[in-house]
Amino acid sequence: MHQVTTPRGEQRWSRAAPSAEDAALLAEVHELRVTNEQLRQALASHAVIDQARGMVMALAPCSSDMAWDLLVEVSQHCNIKLRDVAAALVATTKGRSLPEPMQSELRRALRRLHPADRR
Repeated sequence: MHQVTTPRGEQRWSRAAPSAEDAALLAEVHELRVTNEQLRQALASHAVIDQARGMVMALAPCSSDMAWDLLVEVSQHCNIKLRDVAAALVATTKGRSLPEPMQSELRRALRRLHPADRR
């Protein structure tokens, strides 16, 4: 909206089409809001991924990078987002069962990580 002065000196708001500058500003605000939401979600899932990474490091034992790679491998083979794999693994600490496809793939990935330990 733009402020318009009438011939009598009255000021009114006009619903004129937004200028190119206003449209660019609105597009930028929208883009920033989308980016902000993506970053918020990334921060929220970061903690659970780190917890799952620690669990893998304790199970394997392995380095942090190897634990990351293992979680990524499970995620890709199960076609499930990494944050969802991590959340399911962390939920096992609260008595929940790891879904069977993830459980099987985690076992396979752990065996590939330490081939000498195969049983």
